[in-house]
Amino acid sequence: MHELSIATSILKTAEEEVAKVKGRSVSEIFLEIGKISGVEVSSLEFVWDMCMKNSVLERTELHICETGGLAKCAECGEGFKIEKMFDFCPKCHSPFKEILAGKEMKIKKMIIT
Repeated sequence: MHELSIATSILKTAEEEVAKVKGRSVSEIFLEIGKISGVEVSSLEFVWDMCMKNSVLERTELHICETGGLAKCAECGEGFKIEKMFDFCPKCHSPFKEILAGKEMKIKKMIIT
């Protein structure tokens, strides 16, 4: 379950940012997670409260935006949406593609108090 290590990494980043501005805690955090990033959002939410106990993120309102995947076919150049890493081009059915979006895992915004 790598979601626990992701939560720990988010906590470390939040602690560093709170310290920079001499804040106390984070009231809200906004995450952007791509559908093909390999992160299971439900698993991340499951470990969140346990991981954030007694930290700057303990009472933080968590907002997660899941972004869709986009790819460009390496064979025909068609741009298309993907749900899974192994989706084929809908035009020529080639498995070869360039992933353009959907693998990201970002902290978009933190509201520090």
